[in-house]
Amino acid sequence: MADGQLSTPTHPTPRTEDERLDRLRLVRSRRVGAVTYHRLLAEHGSTRAALSALPAIAKAAGVEGYEVCPLGVVQTELKQGRTLGATLLVHGEADYPRALMEIADAPPILWAKGDISLLNLPAIGMVGARNASSLGVRMARRLGLGLSEAGFTVVSGLARGIDTAAHEAALEGPGRTIAVMAGGIDVIYPAENAALAAVLDTNGCRISEHPPGLEPQARHFPLRNRIVAGLSRAVIVVEAAAKSGSLITAKAALDYGRDVMAVPGHPFDARASGCNMLIRDGALLIRGPQDVLEALGAPTEGTPEPEMRLPPLPGPSAPQRPLKEVALLHAMILNRLGPSPLAEDQLMRDLNVTPAQLAPELLTLELDGRISRQPGGLLARVM
Repeated sequence: MADGQLSTPTHPTPRTEDERLDRLRLVRSRRVGAVTYHRLLAEHGSTRAALSALPAIAKAAGVEGYEVCPLGVVQTELKQGRTLGATLLVHGEADYPRALMEIADAPPILWAKGDISLLNLPAIGMVGARNASSLGVRMARRLGLGLSEAGFTVVSGLARGIDTAAHEAALEGPGRTIAVMAGGIDVIYPAENAALAAVLDTNGCRISEHPPGLEPQARHFPLRNRIVAGLSRAVIVVEAAAKSGSLITAKAALDYGRDVMAVPGHPFDARASGCNMLIRDGALLIRGPQDVLEALGAPTEGTPEPEMRLPPLPGPSAPQRPLKEVALLHAMILNRLGPSPLAEDQLMRDLNVTPAQLAPELLTLELDGRISRQPGGLLARVM
């Protein structure tokens, strides 16, 4: 039951709580992705009929003993989400983002915290490197504030670097900001953005298509990126390597008919290579907020230009590991790994680090394409 291509999905709006639970059961059933979900509803006419047909479809695909997601599992998810103060948005409902209704692989459900009205306001996505340069961070802040002042909502992924700068700057203006989560709505990644996430819950919005409690894995980040692109009228790439998640977001934006814009950088800076490639291939070159607003036909008068100072975020925040320490740990991991797979727990013992110390750095290296995961919890260095 692999996901394929289909036209923009349209389904009847779920009208009862039982129908919403059935929708949740369908999307949480094994091997049902967003595209398969929409195809099943289109082919079978109702969620209940799609659920009934799933075991036979799975058997025809060679999957024996298939069972749909139990009702108790989604009832527990619904209770968890509501306990967290999150709102369940189902594809087709009035509060569901209209921009996402336009894309074929729209998330069937979203958990949302904060001001969900932002999900249906004009938005611009901003993505870029986690190890951003100081100039990249300044540009992200300048763009975030300028677009927010112009009335746009800034959409990003709550990651380190460019994402964080874009969210923080947008909060300084009236346009606010939306964070798309790669894990559950209650799983803040990276942990150092816990205070920022708390601010978004009152002055912005956070959304996730995953159940509460789900820890982000590498395969979740491209899924998150498509939502950033789908929500946005345009996507701006501030800094990005030639192979990066930011370019996945740009590709999704092109697939959805969104504008792609990029900030140029020095040819010798690897963090700019992806942006320069995008510009070479036709993306709009961006020097500041005015370029974005002009491209979108929005007013540009009064757009702030100077670098602003951001006040410290309120509330507790997890201590951020010094970059030198992170770089050292990355070097130790890469030195220990080779093309022959090594068990993750053996790597942890060899380096004498805790799972909490190792897991986020493995994910960072995996997203950078420097290591790969293999079946059985094995890791290998990409040579």
